Amino acid sequence: MAHEFPNFPPDAFAKHDRAPDPLFYAQPRFVTHIDAAAITAVTELYREIVPEGGDVLDLMSSWVSHLPEEVAYASVAGHGLNAAELAANPRLTRYFVQDLNAEPGLPLDTGCIDAAVICASVQYLERPVAVLSEIARVLRPGAPVVISFSNRCFPTKAVAIWNALDGAGHAQLVGLYLQRAGFARIEGRVLKPEGGPGDPLTAVIGWTAAG
Repeated sequence: MAHEFPNFPPDAFAKHDRAPDPLFYAQPRFVTHIDAAAITAVTELYREIVPEGGDVLDLMSSWVSHLPEEVAYASVAGHGLNAAELAANPRLTRYFVQDLNAEPGLPLDTGCIDAAVICASVQYLERPVAVLSEIARVLRPGAPVVISFSNRCFPTKAVAIWNALDGAGHAQLVGLYLQRAGFARIEGRVLKPEGGPGDPLTAVIGWTAAG
């Protein structure tokens, strides 16, 4: 199958481990994939961007969502590949298990979400524009998607182009994903720079067009 970026190398979205992702994630991992300082930075960004009392979609989630504990939301829908991890996440009001690389369509109504978040997982998407286009569909007008990432990942499951790029390249790539998916405004933020103590962390935020 041709990928979404004809100008990229043919194997840009191939993975070293080409087995279906659900096999890799079949056993729950009750660990965090970024360090405590990076988690704090993500939580601060969510506190700023994700609206209190809103309907939130946490895509590619696990047993923690990094949303600020003191903020109440109308609902938090979680998605992932391991039901045990999602069931253990206290912030989720509901969840669904789905391999987005096999089926990028989301089982959600159009315009029902106030903010979507993806933390430390965007590097695993083989059809990122299809997935982000679906996120744009389910978001309400003017709503954000917050995509945060570090230099840590499961390299055998990250797509080849991600493994080939540095932190600045990752930010440019995610911005390109959002542009191709039709987001009206895109902003990049370095939350923790590379070369400093602990895990570096960058976020790219896309907003749908206002209604």
